Amino acid sequence: MSAKHRSPARKGGAPRKGGAPKPKPAGGVGQPRRTALITGITGQDGSYLAELLLAKGYEVVGVVRRTSHDSYERIGHLLDRVHIVHADLLDQHSLTAVVKDAAPHEVYNLAAQSFVPTSWSQPVLTGEFTALGVTRLLEAVRLVRPEARVYQASSSEMFGKAQETPQRETTPFYPRSPYGVAKVYGHWITVNYRESYGLYAASGILFNHESPRRGLEFVSRKVSHGVARIVKGKDRELRLGNLDARRDWGFAGDYVDAMWRMLQQPRPADYVVGTGETHTVRELCEVAFRHVGLDWKKYVKVDARFVRPAEVDTLQADPARAKRELGWAPRVGFQALVEMMVDADMERVA
Repeated sequence: MSAKHRSPARKGGAPRKGGAPKPKPAGGVGQPRRTALITGITGQDGSYLAELLLAKGYEVVGVVRRTSHDSYERIGHLLDRVHIVHADLLDQHSLTAVVKDAAPHEVYNLAAQSFVPTSWSQPVLTGEFTALGVTRLLEAVRLVRPEARVYQASSSEMFGKAQETPQRETTPFYPRSPYGVAKVYGHWITVNYRESYGLYAASGILFNHESPRRGLEFVSRKVSHGVARIVKGKDRELRLGNLDARRDWGFAGDYVDAMWRMLQQPRPADYVVGTGETHTVRELCEVAFRHVGLDWKKYVKVDARFVRPAEVDTLQADPARAKRELGWAPRVGFQALVEMMVDADMERVA
């Protein structure tokens, strides 16, 4: 099936009455397939989530913006198995129409302007997508598919200038960027719709999660790609910002499993998702360069242009609730993650 389809017809059976549907196997014998709607399906998380849901037997509907140069690079191998529909988080009508047509059992809102530095140069657009876009999607679900279960992608950037370490579900938010502020709005409007309208809406407060599919603008991928270019003789140095910034880094493929598990619980709740371990950007560089037999100190240069206006020094998850209630734990460790990304970029860079 090509990427240029019509909006899909309802394939998941008649809507259940009286609240959110009970979790059940997707497409079991004698059961209709469950349908999942994913905004941001062409992104890192969207592509891994689509793979997971397809493996579980879901009908997957991916929402993308109608642009002149849609990028399907991350989901090219899935295009004959997913339905692609066009809608925009800036447009209430298009979102409502897509939710009505797809009639999903589960909705995963992963679309956002998600690069923190860009949020400083485009704060209004970041707010429109990352904050108000959440409201528009929740409103669409409330109006035409209130029995659907909704996952909202919250972020560890909401903690910002962290008031305690590690950060858990009860840690106060103190965002330090327009992106973080927008995510706080998206988080609380999700809570508001859950409490005001009885929607099954849950937020995953995900800490940094990376993969070979990460965008080149993010520091983890900037490092792995930079290493590959240096090894291949295309660059002589790698310029970065704050090497002392400390983050809780995990593998995106592990984290989408936590998203799915959140929507299978008897009652909606919000969960912190992370490894519980932190590493500095300096450590990230050390592991990446060591993997190809190089000393990072000879190649990495600090460039003040890449330092944030308001820095976030340390983000560390306390994923105890996710482990206890969801049965979730990360499988890929920090070193394996970094090496995976370097290996992938070594293959990409000619």
